[in-house]
Amino acid sequence: MSHAAVGAPGTPRRYLHSLWLLSARDLKVRYSTSFLGYLWSVLDPLVMSAIYWFVFTQIFHRDVGEEPYIIFLISALLPWVWFNSSVSDFTRAFKKDARLVRSTAIPRSIWVNRIVLSKGMEYLFSLPVLVLFIIVNLIVESNPDQTVQIGWGVLWLPVAMFLQAVLLVGLGLLVAPLCVMYVDLERTTALILRAMFYATPIIYNVTDLPGFAQTLGAFNPLAGIFMLYRMPFFPDQWNSFTLIVSVVMTAVILGLGVWTFRALERPVLKEL
Repeated sequence: MSHAAVGAPGTPRRYLHSLWLLSARDLKVRYSTSFLGYLWSVLDPLVMSAIYWFVFTQIFHRDVGEEPYIIFLISALLPWVWFNSSVSDFTRAFKKDARLVRSTAIPRSIWVNRIVLSKGMEYLFSLPVLVLFIIVNLIVESNPDQTVQIGWGVLWLPVAMFLQAVLLVGLGLLVAPLCVMYVDLERTTALILRAMFYATPIIYNVTDLPGFAQTLGAFNPLAGIFMLYRMPFFPDQWNSFTLIVSVVMTAVILGLGVWTFRALERPVLKEL
């Protein structure tokens, strides 16, 4: 392919072309080696959503969240899968393709960004799960108070996706090189992600937390982002403080990630 088509080496156009090729490769490998292929992007969140819905609506007496709870749950659970799978892959971003990382001339940040992009596309592929439950709710539910309403808040969805992508890029630039230099961080990251699931407003909302815990919970950068994902269905969840904190923390994490990545890039190449 000519330079005119993909851009000259070192240009943003060439970088974006390489990023797209690597992300597409990840998706092809994921789906071509699986019998169900794309259906896993739907089945996995579908089963998870059904399990959590059953546990928190049929077994436990829940006093958190909003109705319809299944929409409240899935609208945050799907982006959580994007976040969780991306951060998990960051821990192996350089080790998995060590030979290519060492031998190619493209910027090494692409090995982080391609994870964000490919997992983000998988998030988009999983959205039919949310659409399915919305349709079922509209058809089955006879109580107006438990029928999902879709409003102007849908305009916040692209903002939520952009903020989450920026946050993941910052975390990737931070986690990926550190996991090469300190092997134990890979397992540590897995433990942190398990705890973070319950520390993130997925099965509850930040406003459901008591007292000081509510302020503390707002400092989770995902809190404001997940609030935006829920805005199309639950506009009363709007909280300016939570969103401002998420934006500021996302910017700080991105800056810290860029600084860490630049400082460790050469040591990482030597370690690989």
